[in-house]
Amino acid sequence: MSSDSEHVTRSPKSAPKFRGPVVLRGDRKQGAGTTDQHLLDGRGPTDWVHTDPWRVLRIQSEFVEGFGALAEIPRAITIFGSARTAVDHPEYQAAQAIAAALSRAGFAVITGGGPGVMEAANRGAHEAGGFSIGLGIELPMEQGLNEWVDLGINFRYFFARKTMFVKYSQAFICLPGGFGTLDELFEALTLVQTHKITRFPIVLFGTRYWAGLVDWLRDSLLGSGKISPGDLGLVHVTDSVEEVVDIVVRAAQGRGEDAIGTEDQW
Repeated sequence: MSSDSEHVTRSPKSAPKFRGPVVLRGDRKQGAGTTDQHLLDGRGPTDWVHTDPWRVLRIQSEFVEGFGALAEIPRAITIFGSARTAVDHPEYQAAQAIAAALSRAGFAVITGGGPGVMEAANRGAHEAGGFSIGLGIELPMEQGLNEWVDLGINFRYFFARKTMFVKYSQAFICLPGGFGTLDELFEALTLVQTHKITRFPIVLFGTRYWAGLVDWLRDSLLGSGKISPGDLGLVHVTDSVEEVVDIVVRAAQGRGEDAIGTEDQW
């Protein structure tokens, strides 16, 4: 009999499959592909004519669940980064430190709820006494919410999940990551550039990792007139945890918010 402090290791056969908020294990893990794939894939029979209107209700329910769960959270910052980052990697430790510092500054922390940098950020917020939030997504590879999430929501649809990141965040902090991180980064830049959302800080943490991208934005995009000079100012690049917090706090104060401590938030 294991004690409460011991971790229970499940066999690979019991790894769960997440279908939106539903968790499936064992023989219940049926069906190929993801819900997004079934919605967006144009191939196959024409029964989509009859089924897509019903999918609208499922999509609506994701927005209702998300808005309902997040409507009263404290002001929050989203931290993105690679799910493949190991626990002993400096980027894991950096994400943990950033989230802890933001929590102490009075912000909730939102991540994609998975492993790697996401786990590190949720862990940092949780251990600092902050509010740790995870917004998971249904993927072909099994990926549940990490154990450091205080409030978690699993989504079927990427676009519903993305809306929650944007609506309930006052800044995006991007640590080194892959396509998913770049997707969220450029969506935020586009929304701010086109004034679809009120401008908020977008911070790239890790100057060495992001240097090539920043050079490309300046030399190729700006250099060929594809973006305006002011657009480069939408991105802050730093290696300093303190600077990340300072950028976020100054932006909050610019919106007329007072700096408040964690204990006043929840």
